Amino acid sequence: VTRNRFGNIERKPVEYEAVIGLETHVQLKTRSKMFGTSSAEYQNADPNTVVDAVSMALPGTLPVVNEKAIEYAMMIGMAINCNIARVTKFDRKQYTYPDLMKGYQITQLDEPICYDGYIDLPLDPPVRVRINRVHMEEDVARLVHVEGPQGGTIHSLLDINRAGTPLMEVVTEPDMRTSEQVESYITNLQHIIRYLGVGTANMEEGSFRCDANVSVRPVGQTELTTKVEVKNMNRVRAVVRAIEHEIERQIAVVESGERVVQETRGWDDGKGVTIPQRSKEEAHDYRFFPEPDIPPLVITEEWIDSTQAKMPELPIARKDRFVDEWGLNEYDADLLTAVRATADYFEEVCAGVKASTADVKKAYAKEAANWLNGEMARMMNNDEISNMSQTTVKPAALATLVEKFRKRELNNNSAKQAFEVMYTKGTGPETVIKDLGLGMVSGADSLGPVVDEVIENNEKAVVDFLAGKEASLKFLMGQVMKATRGQADAAQATEMIREKLATRR
Repeated sequence: VTRNRFGNIERKPVEYEAVIGLETHVQLKTRSKMFGTSSAEYQNADPNTVVDAVSMALPGTLPVVNEKAIEYAMMIGMAINCNIARVTKFDRKQYTYPDLMKGYQITQLDEPICYDGYIDLPLDPPVRVRINRVHMEEDVARLVHVEGPQGGTIHSLLDINRAGTPLMEVVTEPDMRTSEQVESYITNLQHIIRYLGVGTANMEEGSFRCDANVSVRPVGQTELTTKVEVKNMNRVRAVVRAIEHEIERQIAVVESGERVVQETRGWDDGKGVTIPQRSKEEAHDYRFFPEPDIPPLVITEEWIDSTQAKMPELPIARKDRFVDEWGLNEYDADLLTAVRATADYFEEVCAGVKASTADVKKAYAKEAANWLNGEMARMMNNDEISNMSQTTVKPAALATLVEKFRKRELNNNSAKQAFEVMYTKGTGPETVIKDLGLGMVSGADSLGPVVDEVIENNEKAVVDFLAGKEASLKFLMGQVMKATRGQADAAQATEMIREKLATRR
């Protein structure tokens, strides 16, 4: 607030910034549950069929820790630059809710398996998001709410299948300021999890769930203000929209002279608003205490070393290598490394030119990237295939096609025809090219007579071209391509037409 030269009070507009932290639950892709023996693959099972005595919390049952889940947790921690605890323990989190079979959840409170990490987001400028902790716990059962004819829930059904599925919770520090940073964090964490092969990280199926803690403060202020937790976001885009709405809502509350209430709000995707769910003015006492049935877990140096040896090259590092080693641009490298199977496939296609000169490697890699990000991606999208290794086109077969196209033994039309047959039938490129007669028509002996005939039969187009109408050249080229069934070397044909018509000027 200031006073103008007349002594009147003037209020300067306040610029606000958001302070955002995320809590992300990640289901781990183990074969069995966290503490029981039943399968962890419950998504397509009939209700209450993927259960065991532990996940149903039958009296007298004891939990047994899933060793593979511990290894997966360490891999996630290593990938996001965390310290790995040498001793970690499990705790009981007491609360009453119908989907909690035992009346408590086995989780980790004060000695998580991973702590003090970070993820560097590849933004401009780069943003570092600190990781407070990564802890392990078990998922809960699922409630299915049944609506009555007049609306409203008349009763709820319980599906125990999900109960006991291994979960990781990744908790960030409040280091993000915009929805763009949040989106980058989520997508990069998803890429890491999928590269490690420890989970599917699909929000739509519930194997990757985000809660956002959002607050606003004047730019320049360092103290944190009252935060609001936002839940029920089942898509990346929903997270972005919910955070943007909540930032606007909180600024409006502050600007109106009221105070932001600490609470949990749910996201209504249809209405595009957050709605109150429960107040969190006072911290809820969950009555944590150490899980008496699971002793503290000692993680040895040997176990850490053997887990580290299993770590793959991660997506950001692989993208940077594709740019440096293969000479790809940022866009192509980003597309190719988004899915590990695609990056592996690309390197298999390019394996044959690794020993070549740098220029040959880069030219070949660019051509291969064009085919994978272009025709292959288009065909996979039509067939709703997400894993490139599941297609019928083997990397070696595509490598042959790429090399023939790069050497101009095939033109663009012929190469696309060949690829489509290879994709739909799994046939090798040599067989397809032979069967369809797709060899390039080029050179004076093969192409010259065709060009002469086209010029002779299209006198008007010739006259128009000589009069300065460049569009007539395209017409003549079209006639050459028609006569050769699209197999003419376009560059050669164009040059030959120009040379022959130049003699008529």
